[in-house]
Amino acid sequence: MRRPLKKQRTWRPDPKFNSEKLTRFMNYVMLDGKKETAKSVVYDAFDMIKEADKDADPMSIFDEAVKNAGPLMEVRSRRVGGANYQVPREVRDVRRMSLAYRWIITAARKRKGVPMAQALAEELKLAASNEGDAVKKKEDTHRMAEANKAFAHFAW
Repeated sequence: MRRPLKKQRTWRPDPKFNSEKLTRFMNYVMLDGKKETAKSVVYDAFDMIKEADKDADPMSIFDEAVKNAGPLMEVRSRRVGGANYQVPREVRDVRRMSLAYRWIITAARKRKGVPMAQALAEELKLAASNEGDAVKKKEDTHRMAEANKAFAHFAW
């Protein structure tokens, strides 16, 4: 029997850009419950994006980066008759967004010797232009799903 679906949480939009997605992103950036630090990091990154290109809208770059970094397919492990198979599955919208956030932030944190706001700004710009570590991770996930297409009939 399938487990019941959870109720979807609602998020308060952030005061500066009035976006629920940005609030969730800040929560992913947050470490040890330090929300104000996470807010300042994200807002500073947006300011750096705005400084680099006066015409650029940081929110549209953010949306484009999340869209480009979010995977459409992924592989899930499935045990059938004593063997484990990597079964390709479509990714639901909420999970796609969560993975995109996680991969962008992880890629930014891997950049050592650079302030987090600057690393995040660079990673968002790269992801918006279909480059960078987060997009590479998405492509690797797609490649893995493509390679295991033969096991798609095991999908549940």
